[in-house]
Amino acid sequence: MDKRLGVKAFFITVVVAALFIVALAFGARNEQMVQINYFIAQGEFLLSWVLAATFLAGFVISWLLALWVVTKQKFAIRQLKQRCRRLQSAEPDSEH
Repeated sequence: MDKRLGVKAFFITVVVAALFIVALAFGARNEQMVQINYFIAQGEFLLSWVLAATFLAGFVISWLLALWVVTKQKFAIRQLKQRCRRLQSAEPDSEH
């Protein structure tokens, strides 16, 4: 099962890298300047840099949220396994 998980993670990484390359290629063709208004200031940037930064920010935020969910689930699984072991050791000579 771990091997399938590794293949799945590799496939997802390849797909994300391909999408990032497509986004960079699309952005490289668009050399227009765009104006970005911040809360306090404003600036002009190349459209390709805005696209790349937005994609990267979305990827990092999604990765961090997924990491948080997975960590939370692993912690819950660990607690349930400990509870299960405790309950099994408390039952003398019971069949499983």
